[in-house]
Amino acid sequence: MRTITTVAFIGLGVMGYPMAGHLAKQGLTTRVYNRTSSKADTWANEYGGTAHATPKEAADGADLVLICVGNDDDVRQVTIGTDGVLSSMTAGTYLIDHTTASADLALELDTTCREQGVAFLDAPVSGGQQGAENGALTIMCGGEQTHFDAVHHILNHYARAVTLMGSASSGQLTKMVNQICIAGLVQGLAEGLHFAEQAGLDQQQVIDVVSKGAAGSWQMENRHKTMIANEYNHGFAVDWMRKDLGICLEQARRLSATLPVTALVDQFYADVQRMDGGRWDTSSLLKRLQKPE
Repeated sequence: MRTITTVAFIGLGVMGYPMAGHLAKQGLTTRVYNRTSSKADTWANEYGGTAHATPKEAADGADLVLICVGNDDDVRQVTIGTDGVLSSMTAGTYLIDHTTASADLALELDTTCREQGVAFLDAPVSGGQQGAENGALTIMCGGEQTHFDAVHHILNHYARAVTLMGSASSGQLTKMVNQICIAGLVQGLAEGLHFAEQAGLDQQQVIDVVSKGAAGSWQMENRHKTMIANEYNHGFAVDWMRKDLGICLEQARRLSATLPVTALVDQFYADVQRMDGGRWDTSSLLKRLQKPE
């Protein structure tokens, strides 16, 4: 297996910025690219890596290239597009896509990489900005075991759990399950808090009680305080959740899987977008239930 000493990180959003930082802190030579070049320059000044003008330039000479961008089109642009990373990557190197994207794209990239002798893993993450900053992400991977074995120690620098779920696209399919489960949990939490308020109960006291039983969840533990305080300018944005749920629902149609709750919550998020809440945290489903002040 190739020794990994130089890495390239493509995409320095709220997730990618700290993830790349963890790699640099571990002594890896880290090269970065971001569509807004000033952010890449800021990152390089903070962590001591190098900023580059194109994905191709950042990937040139890297043993491992990691991507964390917005959607399928963004991934294609920075991989197979003009000045994409695959135009400079060589046989024996590794490409990992952390973007939450479609299963079709994962299969497409796996085929393209194989033709070039590049090892590919689709590896979407869960844990949000806080998880990225704390190095506590959950990473679900799709690809070959030998490729996974070669790179999982690198991913451990910003993850608390890294698991190979199966062949290419299995990581993306697992992330879809993650988002399907979250959608229902957040809606249930929003309805519960709304009910408690309407019933004249102390919402915090209610959570203190029910969180100790079967109703407890990560969403309840980490989001109830800001929901009660009507604070939504943090965490994973509604716009991104709708993108993810769209991927889930399209895949479900292909699999003949029935997702009635997911489809309904997706429309609830559309309501939040119409309230100009596209950049609010996903827990803003509660705001949709409340009467305008």
